[in-house]
Parts: sequence; structure tokens; C-alpha cells
Amino acid sequence: MSKEPPPALARSIVQAAAEPPHIADFRRRELMAAGARFGLRAAAMAALTAPLAFPAFAAPAVKLPAITSVPAELKGKGEVRVCSYGGAFQAAQREAYFKPFEQLCGVKVIESEGPDVAKVKAMVDTKSIEYDIGEFDRGDIINLQNKGDYWEPIDYKPFDTAHIAPLYRYKYAIDMLPYSEILAYRSDVFTSAQPGGWKDFWDSGKFPGPRTLTSGTGGLVPELEFAEFAAGTPKSKIYPIDIDAAYASLAKVRSDVVKWWDAGAIPAQMLNDKDVVMGSAWNGRIAAIQATGAPVKIVWNQGLLKRDCWAIVKGSPNRDNAEKFCAFITLPISQARLSMLIPYGFVNSEASRYIPPERLTQLPTAAPIAKQLLVYDSAWWAKNRDAVLAKWAAFQLG
Repeated sequence: MSKEPPPALARSIVQAAAEPPHIADFRRRELMAAGARFGLRAAAMAALTAPLAFPAFAAPAVKLPAITSVPAELKGKGEVRVCSYGGAFQAAQREAYFKPFEQLCGVKVIESEGPDVAKVKAMVDTKSIEYDIGEFDRGDIINLQNKGDYWEPIDYKPFDTAHIAPLYRYKYAIDMLPYSEILAYRSDVFTSAQPGGWKDFWDSGKFPGPRTLTSGTGGLVPELEFAEFAAGTPKSKIYPIDIDAAYASLAKVRSDVVKWWDAGAIPAQMLNDKDVVMGSAWNGRIAAIQATGAPVKIVWNQGLLKRDCWAIVKGSPNRDNAEKFCAFITLPISQARLSMLIPYGFVNSEASRYIPPERLTQLPTAAPIAKQLLVYDSAWWAKNRDAVLAKWAAFQLG
């Protein structure tokens, strides 16, 4: 008989379902390795991680624009230790800008995997810094900074700030990976009238059929922004969210939601299999099933624009090189190279000049799409997440 996973592994199994696509893929690889160490049978591990097994977006075979020169202030020597999420995602980052940074700036990139704010806290507290820079959600940066001095402030002097909007610049982090949480629907079901926003999602009379939305468990939060849109709240008034009003709106669609998803692969799989006709989802997951021919369309209108960022650990021994790294990867061609490999957006507006028009139709930061999205307020969620989740269990009970 196979062994039971230890509590820490069991908790990781729950957490693994709750992360953005590239993080979820990293967690799944961790779980498979841990399962092997603890003697779990392959079938058991497959069952535990099945929701994450949906294939990731296949990188197109494209010729990437070349980076032929860099500003002199970005050149240096020595090394920078970078922690990202491994797998195909980190391979895309390596091709897009790790290798060009090494070649053009003269700084060696030493890679590791699995950024963790708890580990950052421990590294700084013990003055044992294992990596200089890691990829995080801005909310994680804010939460840890509220507990003490754990991040180096960003010096934006060497950055291309003329083309990086203030939205993407934070005192302790630079955004570098925008993605979107959107409404997606089966286009073979809605062939005449088609949903155009969250009011339509809530309207099961005009648009009948089963739906899926995010859960408030396993690390995710319920999509209160979408509930506010459905109630008629204009984009400019969504934040600060009226939590009670948003839950009241969410209750109106509860009977049509057949699955409150807790893994990014789930809504894409359910739409692909026609188990639901509409759902919220990450744009990259929908791009994946579209690439295989699934009749599923994205409604960008009233979607959420979320972002990952690079942050430099306090006391980093290679802080100057970490600054140069951040400035380099946010140059327009660096950003364009990654957007051509995976369906994430860019923070440098000039990147669009180097991306084919057909590719721009898949990217949340392309100008026609970005103006339709609501910028996710990480600071509001950092402050109110616990209050929102405290009401989730009662909401589920009706």
C-alpha cells in the first residue's frame, strides 16, 4: 500500500491548484517529485494533480526580434541570482531575456526556482541571501513589506520609464508579466446573441447554460469585481469594493454556477469539454484550447489585468546587477520576445512595435484590449483579502 502524503505535502496539493498558470505548473512539478519521494503511486499522484495536467500554451515557432545593443549603464560584470518558476515558463524567460542579458550586459545569470515570500523573510532575518531577485505578485510584496524591511527600493534611473506607465512601477517592485482574468464562452452555443460582459454572464434567461467562477478557497478569492460589474457598477467605481454588495450580486448567479474553480486549468477544460457554456478564466489557458481548435471566445471587456513583478531582496549582494537586470528585461524588445513565446502582455508600450498584429490580438496589454480591462488593485486585496474570505463559507451555505 502506498504511503499517505505528509500534511505539508497535502497542504501543497491544495495550494498548487490556486496559483496563476506558471506558478501552478511549478507547484505541480514539486508535487510529483515529492510524491515520488514519499512513495505515492503514480496513479495516486495523477489523481491529486489532475486539474493541473491540462496542457500549457504551446509556444509558437516564431523568429524573435533581435536585441543588438543596450544602454551603457546596463553593462557590468559579476553575477545576478534570479528565482523564477521553472519549466516551460522559465525556459521562455531564458530565451527571451536571460541569455541576451548575459551576452550584451556581461552579467552572469544564475537561475533557481520557486520564489517564496516566507523564504525571503527568513533569508533577510538570518542575513543569508540565496537569491537577489524573485518573481512575485505585488500583493505579496506589500504584505511582506508591512511586516518589516524586506525589499530593496527600485532605482528607476536606468529604466525606460518614458514607455513604462506608472501603473507598472512600484517603490519595491517592477511589474514584468501582465495577464488577464476574463470571461470566456462557447461560440458554438451562442451563435447569434453573444455575451459582451458580466451583466450577460449573470443573465441566464438570455444566455442559458451552466457556468463556472473562481472559488474562495485554496488561495484564490471570489471574483467580486465581476459581481460588481454585473450589478452595474462602472469601472471607475469598482474599487474600493463594497464587499457585502458584491456578495449579494454573486448570490444572484450562484444557482447557475456548477463549479467554483480552484485551478486555472479547470475552466479551460470545462469549456473545452462543453461542461459549461461560460466561465471566468485566465487568458493564457483559453489561448491554449483555442490553439487546439476549441470553439471558445474571450470577452476582454471588463476583464481583470493582473501582474507579476520582479522584486530585489533586501541586502542583496548583487543589487546593482539586479537593477540592471530589471531595466534590461523591461526594454521593449525584451518584453516583445517573451510576449511572442507565451500569451502574456508587456509593460513597455514600445514592445507592440516588435510584435506581429495577429499576436497582439491575444495579449492583454495590446492597446485595443488594455483599455477594456480593469486594473487589479493588489493593495486593496492585500488589505481586504481576509475580510472577503471570512464571508466565503457563509456564502457557500446560502
